[in-house]
Amino acid sequence: MSWPIRALPGASAGKQWIMEQLVAELKKMLPFKETTEPGDIVLIAAKQPQMLLYAVVGDIVRDETRKAEWWHVTLNLLSLPIQTVVWTLRTPQFTGQEIFTMGGEGRFVQAIRLESRPTGLAPDQPPGPGGKEQTKDSGRRPGLRIVK
Repeated sequence: MSWPIRALPGASAGKQWIMEQLVAELKKMLPFKETTEPGDIVLIAAKQPQMLLYAVVGDIVRDETRKAEWWHVTLNLLSLPIQTVVWTLRTPQFTGQEIFTMGGEGRFVQAIRLESRPTGLAPDQPPGPGGKEQTKDSGRRPGLRIVK
């Protein structure tokens, strides 16, 4: 994917940004949520270093030292090794409504919507008798198999 360069308001004349185009492309490819809650998986996009990274949201705690609404958002970065960071962000920044900067570099954070029901089931259809997933006996093959 090529990212066209575009200067954003407030950026210095030599500073070029590509984040708006990147975010637009990501929103076409991924099912994002409008809200972010503890336990959500978020996608983090950064201009420098240029990266896409997933994280699990830990706590979201109000920063009582500020008059405006800021939050301490704990993120468990799904990297090797797993790293935990706490970023102080406003609600539009950790819900994907706003591209923001850290250290002068663009950042974007938004939660991903994940399906919680087994594939192929209608939203109101239970997984199977007794709450168990259907198997080969009920006409459906299991999703995983052992390969020797």
